Amino acid sequence: MSLALRLKEFKEREESLRWKGTFEQYLAIVEKNPAVAQTAHARVYDMIVAAGVEEVDGHKKYRFFEDELFGLDEPLERLVEEYFHSAARRLDVRKRILLLMGPVSGGKSSLVTLLKRGLEEYSRTDRGALYGIQGCPMHEEPLHLIPNRLRPEMEAELGVHIEGDLCPVCQLRLEEEFHGEILRMPVERILISEGKRVGIGTFSPSDPKSQDIADLTGSIDFSTIGEYGSESDPRAFRFDGELNKANRGILEMQEMLKIDSKFLYHLLSLTQEGNFKAGRFALISADELVIAHTNETEYQAFISNQKNEALHSRMVVMPIPYTLSVSDEVKIYEKLIRQSDLKNVHLAPHSLRTAATFSVLSRLKESMKADLMKKLKLYDGQFVEGNEVDVKELRSEHPLEGMDGIDPRYVINRISSALVRSDAKCINALDILRALKDGLGQHASISKDDKERLLNFIAAARQEYDEIVKKEVQKAFVYSYEESARALFNNYLDNVEAYCNKQKLKDPITDEEVDPDEPLMRSIEEQIGVSENAKTQFREEILIRISSYARRGKTFTYDSHDRLKEAIERKLFTDLKDVVKITTNAKTPDPDQLKRINQVHETLVDKHGYCSICANEVLKYVGSLLNR
Repeated sequence: MSLALRLKEFKEREESLRWKGTFEQYLAIVEKNPAVAQTAHARVYDMIVAAGVEEVDGHKKYRFFEDELFGLDEPLERLVEEYFHSAARRLDVRKRILLLMGPVSGGKSSLVTLLKRGLEEYSRTDRGALYGIQGCPMHEEPLHLIPNRLRPEMEAELGVHIEGDLCPVCQLRLEEEFHGEILRMPVERILISEGKRVGIGTFSPSDPKSQDIADLTGSIDFSTIGEYGSESDPRAFRFDGELNKANRGILEMQEMLKIDSKFLYHLLSLTQEGNFKAGRFALISADELVIAHTNETEYQAFISNQKNEALHSRMVVMPIPYTLSVSDEVKIYEKLIRQSDLKNVHLAPHSLRTAATFSVLSRLKESMKADLMKKLKLYDGQFVEGNEVDVKELRSEHPLEGMDGIDPRYVINRISSALVRSDAKCINALDILRALKDGLGQHASISKDDKERLLNFIAAARQEYDEIVKKEVQKAFVYSYEESARALFNNYLDNVEAYCNKQKLKDPITDEEVDPDEPLMRSIEEQIGVSENAKTQFREEILIRISSYARRGKTFTYDSHDRLKEAIERKLFTDLKDVVKITTNAKTPDPDQLKRINQVHETLVDKHGYCSICANEVLKYVGSLLNR
């Protein structure tokens, strides 16, 4: 489909959503679907739930966030359940400003942007449809037309709650243009749009001396005041402040705690009473979700100032920390790379994971129960040999863990720097670690002590990378020796079966009966840390697994038991280590060595995501590691 045709279809779809009618017709819509008259908080909560919710280990995971925010499942669950859900049920929490507090590049702005974009799309669905009085500068709820004394009866009949009063503009139009005939008042469907300033407002602080409160509440229209003769005439006032335009949706307060207090007290009135003061008018009703965001330093300075005491209890503070999961940190990098010019550059396998290991280590707090690397792996859901530490206990030691450390954008900036400096088509983990190390000296906020600590984390990340690539090259070599691996696997199973059943084996050469080969079995089991005391239990587990497969008519194969497969590969690689060292370091390899190295190179490219450049580099690097 051509771009022009797509644009045409988009315009037609937008036009098809538009609806205009009278208040009488709108009442019929509300009667069929009371949700069209729900509050802004309820609409946002409904939008999140409509995208899907799943239970994972007793926690709720919201699909609304899953493609944009990573590693924040617990903070997001707390945000949705403790704030949005409670506010949607009209509990007192809806009368609070939502303050997202966390470190730079932690996802606060992304979260707000996601809510705003989501609300724009949701208002274009049948479930998220909402309506406003046509011509109202605040797109206000048409049910405000119902007089207060009739509301209890109408609420019971329609199944809705009616809050708020007509804005000055609609009051004047109802009296002068429609002569009080409420049912004739025109109503239209509202399509929320940040660009058109419908249902979404954004307020940013500027110079406190020059910033005008009109930016929030609107201002006098001096071009018409001569015509209407009074500042209290709605036609002589521009209801174009952010509080006006964000009505029915979201008001984002950027860096809210830097704003002058006179602005903040307007927000207090809005959140607590559902109205605000503008010009020479009575209090103006508004229904909007106020979301602010700030960093921890600004927040601590704010709460330490006694002048701000009245504001403290009017806020719900939601900490948004950095992710503490390496896998989720990698997803953040991948997202940022997709948005940048780096997307056409090949990143060698494990490059981003190595950078993420460094970043997450910088965010973790010391624990008495586990060292930082073990803690990192447990937080990432990785298997840790001999682990007896409960992850929940680890997390409870430092409830605000993740509120400081290296931010994702620093890593992406350093990757960019590595690319520019080398002008390469492919970069690997070592290039990135080198760039991260070089950047520490240029980072203004990193002290000498912090730098020493971060250098240690870079060394730890490199050590982890060394283990990963040695194992990967090991697998690639084993793949080229696959027949040997399977033979070793079958030999081990024969010995385990004989051992568990207290039987003898036949020697394939002498045909004599011999005891199971204990040295062989132990040489394999030791590769994955199976102790002498645990060997019998491990072997019996293997035998039970073989029997289970047999009962189901399945064959227990080389790939059926991950830990045993790993042990076989490690054992074979240990036996082949000298071959690997010779092959990877030979300056003029013989034909057999050349064939072997080409097979390994091909395996790395075809099965492990390497390109020709980084496959050659990793083979040389692993060769150098083995020769140390």
